Amino acid sequence: MALLQGVFAQIMLFVGFLYLRNKSELNEPLNSNRICSTPFFECTYLRFRTVLILAIGLVVIGCSEKKEPEFLLQASHLVSENHTWYQAFEYFAQILEERSDGRIVVRNYHSEQLAKEIEAIRLIQAGVIDMTTTGSMLNNWIDIVAFCELPFLLRDSTDMKNLIEGPIGRRMENEMRDKTGIRPIGYFQRGPRHLTSNRPLSHPDDLKGLIVRVPNVPSFVTAWEALGAKPTPMAFSEVFTSLQQGAIEAQENPFAMIKASGFYEVQEYINLTGHVISWTYPVIGEKQFQAFPEDLKEIFLEAAEDMQAYEHQLFINNEKRVQDELKAAGMKFVDVDQKAYGDKCREAIYQSLSPEMQLVYNEIIASRK
Repeated sequence: MALLQGVFAQIMLFVGFLYLRNKSELNEPLNSNRICSTPFFECTYLRFRTVLILAIGLVVIGCSEKKEPEFLLQASHLVSENHTWYQAFEYFAQILEERSDGRIVVRNYHSEQLAKEIEAIRLIQAGVIDMTTTGSMLNNWIDIVAFCELPFLLRDSTDMKNLIEGPIGRRMENEMRDKTGIRPIGYFQRGPRHLTSNRPLSHPDDLKGLIVRVPNVPSFVTAWEALGAKPTPMAFSEVFTSLQQGAIEAQENPFAMIKASGFYEVQEYINLTGHVISWTYPVIGEKQFQAFPEDLKEIFLEAAEDMQAYEHQLFINNEKRVQDELKAAGMKFVDVDQKAYGDKCREAIYQSLSPEMQLVYNEIIASRK
């Protein structure tokens, strides 16, 4: 389109030049019969017609050379367009199209435009869309992924990295691929999750009866029930309006999600619970991935690796800045009794696990350095 507009702009400039040149030479009111009979116009008209034909030919050739991609991938995102996950996927789309010479194109849709997170997983499994980011939501299919976002389990990013890169992390990825048909292609670190509200909640006793939005993840429901709140599973895209209308009173998310989603407009306090250290997986349907020829599989996975590194740098740069921006927006940060929070719900979380997952839990605790 830009090429077409440029060509026709040049053509119109050329026509204007003809008009002015002929009018100047004739030094009389413009007369189409007279102009067409002048030698100058006959010459320049032929030039104009030649330029026009060549211009149209170039446009047609340019359009015909634009190849349709062999694979057009639709990626659904729960986050807004200014979140690091979405920005990383936009980078991924760019480098993947370049490196594959246009054979793979990724279209990204932010803010759950295509589907809510759990629906996006089902649509990927059905082959309707192709990619998203997810993690503990897959706990609705397989137990092991509960550990990528289990409340009051991991202490810091070192614990997290050891888990992801160790045998339990590899088991998670294998079960995701084999049992759900979803292939992880890297991971994005999330900041610690904190509880936002319109009153300070420094101790779990302050939570009694509080309506807290949680993702549709069993361990989250268990944890907040044990803490005395009323957890309400809800799609992320519905949270802002529900807070605004008073249908829920609180929600919990990392700093970046709180800022990107504008929760500072409807919540006054960030209670620094730090109750979840977690990550999310950028994923593609396993069937979709296996449809690639071998050369494109290699290009795809290399681009995914670069996307992970790109997102991690965005995350590092963003984390401190976002906290300052939230404070500037008027949110008050509340130090809480993290030990009291953890002690009150940790046993309930453990008992909610199956005997097999309790063994995994114990293994994680024992592996800490």
